[in-house]
Amino acid sequence: MKRYRGIKYSFRPKSYWDEGNVLQALLRDVKGAERRKMIKAYYDQGNFQYLDETFTKTSLSDDERKRLGAVHPMFMGGEYLPDYNPGETEIARVTLKSTTQDVISIRAKKEDGELHYSLADEYDEHESYLWPNSSKKPFTLKELIEFLDNSTQEIGYQGGLSLSYNNYNAEGGLDRESLEEFTTISSEIYPQLEKHYQHVFRDWVAEEKEEVSL
Repeated sequence: MKRYRGIKYSFRPKSYWDEGNVLQALLRDVKGAERRKMIKAYYDQGNFQYLDETFTKTSLSDDERKRLGAVHPMFMGGEYLPDYNPGETEIARVTLKSTTQDVISIRAKKEDGELHYSLADEYDEHESYLWPNSSKKPFTLKELIEFLDNSTQEIGYQGGLSLSYNNYNAEGGLDRESLEEFTTISSEIYPQLEKHYQHVFRDWVAEEKEEVSL
C-alpha cells in the first residue's frame, strides 16, 4: 500500500458508533448520496434546522424515492440500499459516477465481542469476498484501505473495491483520465479516506500516460 504525505494512516476511531461528532451522527446511516451532500451543506452553513425532515431520514418511502428520481436519476444513488440490520452501521462507502450514482455500502456490526463486516449494494446479483471479514477493534485507516483493496464484488477485474470499477470501464474502451473521478471512496468516520483515494486514482491515470509515452 502506497502512503501519501499528510495522511495519518495510524488513525483508529474509538468506536464506529461514536456520537461525539454531530455531523457524523447525522450522516452515518442516511442512504442517499445526494441527501448526504445536502445535509453536509446545510450543516456547514448553520442552516440544518431549516432542512425538511424528508431529507434527513435514514430511508425514504417508495413515493419519496420516485419524486426524487423524477428530478434526476442521480438522486437515486444509495436510496435503494437495503435497510440496516439491528446494531449495524456504515463505516465507508464507494460511490460510482454512473447514471443512477450506484453506491456500495461497507457496514459493521458488533457480535460475540467482534466487529463483523459486510457489503450492501442496490442489486441482488453480486456476491462479495471480504478480507478480513471481522476484527477485534475498529480498523486503523491503513487497515481499512487494505480491506478495500483486497475485498471484491467479483466483477472480474483486479483492484478490489477501490479500483475494479475503474478497471472495468477502462477495459471497455474509456481512457483512464476520463475515469479519474468515476469512483469516490469516502467515510464520515475516516475523514482522510477520500483524500488517500484521490491520490490513488491520480496515480492510476498517470500510469497510463507513462505507458503511452514509452
